[in-house]
Amino acid sequence: MMQAKCEASLNTAQDVEISSVSINNTHSSNVETIHFPLLMQGDAFLRMKELPSSSIDLILTDPPYNLSNYSTGNMKFDWRSEINNDVATWDEKPFEPAGLKEEFIRLLKPTGNIFIFTSYNLMGKYHDAFDPLFDTFQFMVWHKTNPVPNIRKSSFLNSCELIVCLWNKGHTWNFTKQSQMHNFFESPICMGSERIKEPKHPTQKPLAVLQHIISIASNEGDVVLDPFMGVGSTGEATLSLKRRFIGIELEKEYYDATVKRLKV
Repeated sequence: MMQAKCEASLNTAQDVEISSVSINNTHSSNVETIHFPLLMQGDAFLRMKELPSSSIDLILTDPPYNLSNYSTGNMKFDWRSEINNDVATWDEKPFEPAGLKEEFIRLLKPTGNIFIFTSYNLMGKYHDAFDPLFDTFQFMVWHKTNPVPNIRKSSFLNSCELIVCLWNKGHTWNFTKQSQMHNFFESPICMGSERIKEPKHPTQKPLAVLQHIISIASNEGDVVLDPFMGVGSTGEATLSLKRRFIGIELEKEYYDATVKRLKV
């Protein structure tokens, strides 16, 4: 299992292989001086416990939506490729946002921010869990300009996703201008060369929306954590903006794809 090492001297794939024991002895100062992505494979709820307290400037993540009960499965056609409505098996396991509270609060710096992609069915649970803990609970809307078409023409297109936004007074915030500070962001879904083909992640997010959030809610050199990193899109966006990245992923094939993508 390949994982990044909390040392400033990292420079090869061999350097980033460590055991759980060694990372358990990591101190905040070590995390502050990492230069290369720290990638961890395993259960986020367990692996987060190995990270030091008050070490994270921004948590930006995309946990399961639990939409499996609403999925109608893939739609197959004779005249075009099938439309993917399948939800991965990892989305079928019940996900409780309240389970994130303890570690998110422990890991986040007082000036930190949290952004969590979610869906309508879990927004109320996030509010119940986190609103009492933060000065501000807001949400963003990501509008997908090229959503999957509604072939049956029987309902709205699924063109919007929600993002929970959390912070306290004194948080990092790079306000640019009024027109860019709407809680609404438009971009295409992830496609083309940006889309990881193998393995294909059903909910891979585009770099544009991730870079927008990172640029507003953190500064260069800050540490960004994604405990549900999938195929590493948050990591690529983070590194492109000269921040430092820590990612955790349960699924081995997604983890391996991130190692390859970030060239760890």
